[in-house]
Parts: sequence; C-alpha cells; structure tokens
Amino acid sequence: MKIIGFNASPRKTGNTAWITEKILEGAREVGAETELFHFGGMDINPCTGCLICKRGGNDCVVNDDMQRMYREIRDSDALILGSPIYMGQMSAQAKMFTDRLFAHFSPRFSPHFKESSEKKKKLLLMFNQGNPDSEKFRAYFDYTQKIFRMLEFDVGEVQVVAGLRTESACEKTELHSVLKDVGRALLA
Repeated sequence: MKIIGFNASPRKTGNTAWITEKILEGAREVGAETELFHFGGMDINPCTGCLICKRGGNDCVVNDDMQRMYREIRDSDALILGSPIYMGQMSAQAKMFTDRLFAHFSPRFSPHFKESSEKKKKLLLMFNQGNPDSEKFRAYFDYTQKIFRMLEFDVGEVQVVAGLRTESACEKTELHSVLKDVGRALLA
C-alpha cells in the first residue's frame, strides 16, 4: 500500500510536518510505502478558473508542481492532508491544492484517477491548531470532510490536534503513539 502525506503548512519543520510524519511512521511500521510532500517548498498556484480541464483533455494547463501531485494521487492508495488552522480554516496552501483537484473531476464530481471498478481512495484529514478546544472549528471540519466525500474520497473521522499555542506537537509525549496508531489504522 502506498500512502502519500501532504504537509499543507508553509513551514517544512512545524507542527503539521511533524504530525503528518508521525502518522506516516505508523503506516510504515505495518508495511506501507510512504512519501511526504511539503507544500511550503513547492510551486503550487491557485486555480485560474479557465475551465480548459473541462473542455477535453481532463488535465490542468497550469504548469507547476501540481502536475506531479496529480500523478502521486493517481498512484497512491491513501492520502493524508495535514493543515494548520489559520483564521478558522485550512491554510492557503491546502486550499490551493484542494481547488486544483477540480481539474481531475468530471462534471458529476467523479475523479478521473479513480477507475469505476476501484474502491474509493482513503483520505485522512488532519488539522492542528493553537486553540485548546478541538471542537472550536467543528463546523469547518465537517464542511471540509463533506467536500472530499463529494469528490468520492473515503474520508474517515477528521483528526484534530489542539492546544499547540504554547507547546509544540512533538513536546506532547502522548501524541507520539496516538498518531502512529492513526497511521497504522490506514492499512486496516
């Protein structure tokens, strides 16, 4: 099984990167092949709304690192999208990535990288935030989960790591095993 992690934080070494890597580590421990991409160091531009992707080729004409991400998504079995919460929602990097998925979905929102006989790709949504109340942005988490389900991903329970305003994720020793368990569960 191949699991791709996306660190949708502008920082390569912050909480989101550490949390996503811990989840991937748990998946590796039970035999998954994993890879982690850091959006902060990539050239991912916003969707231009040109609709060329809907006029024939099913491909986005914006020539940037999303071209590689499309291939990675197609070749993977499961995805992890990790994002910090900024202003009550996902980061700008995560939003650009999400918007650019539009190019690979037909008008009925069926993904082109999913064969009709294939089961849905698993997608784990992971958010982290400074606010200690993990339910503070629940309406947004539920909305985001519904968007990815509409795009025919198999989205389970949204993972939220809260209370990171004064203590980093790696300092929370209880998180180490919890996050690795989340990664192991992706292979179940």
